[in-house]
Parts: sequence; C-alpha cells; structure tokens
Amino acid sequence: MSLEPVKPPRSLITLAGKAIGDYEMIRPGDRVLLGLSGGKDSLSLLHVLLDLRRRAPVKFDLAACTVDPQSPEFDPSPLKDYLATLGVPYFYESQPIVSEAEQHMQGDSFCAYCSRMRRGILYRVAREHGYTVLALAQHLDDLAESFLMSAFFGGRLRTMQAHFQNDAGDVRVIRPFVYVRERQTRDFASRAGLPVIFENCPACFSMPMQRYQMKGLLAEQEKQHPKLFASLLTAMRPLMLAREGAEPPSPAHAADAGEDACATP
Repeated sequence: MSLEPVKPPRSLITLAGKAIGDYEMIRPGDRVLLGLSGGKDSLSLLHVLLDLRRRAPVKFDLAACTVDPQSPEFDPSPLKDYLATLGVPYFYESQPIVSEAEQHMQGDSFCAYCSRMRRGILYRVAREHGYTVLALAQHLDDLAESFLMSAFFGGRLRTMQAHFQNDAGDVRVIRPFVYVRERQTRDFASRAGLPVIFENCPACFSMPMQRYQMKGLLAEQEKQHPKLFASLLTAMRPLMLAREGAEPPSPAHAADAGEDACATP
C-alpha cells in the first residue's frame, strides 16, 4: 500500500526553500541522501524535501538512511515500512555503536563518539550508492545552542555550517532547516501524525547536559526578548558559511528569514 507524503505548512517550506537558495544547497541533478533518525526534525525534513522535489524547478533524487546504534532504548526499525509506503529509496544500517563506544572511546563523550560514528556510516552509504549530498535536519535552535556552547565552554565563536564539503571532498553536507525553529518541526510532526521514533539514550539523558542547559537558557531569554533568535541568526551568519571570506546573504534577506524563523507557526 502506497502512502501520499504529508503536505508541510507553507512556513516550513518557505524557510527551507530560502536556506536552500541562500546557500546553494541543492543543484540540478543532485542525488541527496537524508540522514533519517526518525525524530520530529528529520521526518519533517523528509516531507519538506519530498514536496520541494515535486514542485521545485531544480530536479534532484532523494533517498534516506537510518543508522541503528543497537541501543535497547532506541528502535528505529518501524521506519522501514513507513519509507516503503512513501516509495523513498531507503538504507538501514545497524551497527553496535553503543557497545563499541565502551571499548574505543578516548576522552570523548558518548554523544560525540556516537555522532562521529553515525556520520561516518552515512558518508559510506552515500559513496556506495552514488549520493553526493547528505542532508541533515539540524534547525536554528540547534545552531544557537551550539554557538553558545562553543563560546561558553570552548572559548571560540563557532556553530554548525549550513553547507560544506566533507574532508574527503566527495560529499556535500547541507542543513536546509537552518532558518527553521524547533517548535515548527514539533508542531508539524504532531499535527501530521508523523511516526516519530523517540530516542531515550541513558548516556544522553541520565544527567544534565550542556546542550539542554543552553536550551533552557535560550528559552528564558526569549521570553524577555522575543526577537532573540532573529538577532542570533544575524550574528551566526558569517559562521554558517563554509568558505572564509564568502559573503553572507544580504541583510534584508537575512532579516526576512530571521523574522519568519522566530514567528510562531
């Protein structure tokens, strides 16, 4: 039985389309592999990319890949049937990352080790199947949290890049949701009844983590300063570029995206 993709809200499509255009993320003939964890963000991006592929003048191929780290608290296997009903090419990679972490971690947190291993698997799958673009679903809230963590705990002004080439030079990594707020993906996933896979990793949630502290700090500040994320987006734009010296999108366009990203969906 086939299933029609869910139509995302206009605000989500508009912000993703702006980011894709601003940072030239998707080009004619690209073969895009989506890193699909099954969370609200990656499932939302799946349906946004499906909608853009259908309507946009730029033609591209789309597939998805899930990495199962073999954690007893995380079972993404239901995604297999869901992707099959959508007719999206799908790769499911299962690897004992959790048990390997206990043996091979050297100074890293579990989350950092797991993230690095998952990314390596996604690169391998992309290479093996001829996909040249890896799409990830981090949103504006993620970038803001990373920005504060880097400044507070690393003494550096850094955040996630919107579009960059991997070290090997054979895969471009894109983040179409860099203008999107987390509450927008949460609202879409809930209203559309997307089959969200909840991850309850004890290594991540058994004690307070820096990222969750930053999330709480930003939430409190936004109550007092409603345009906080618009300001943060403007501050982070130069850091989101892959090439040193490259010019960010125009201030007018930046302001538009920032205001939309901070609006309640």
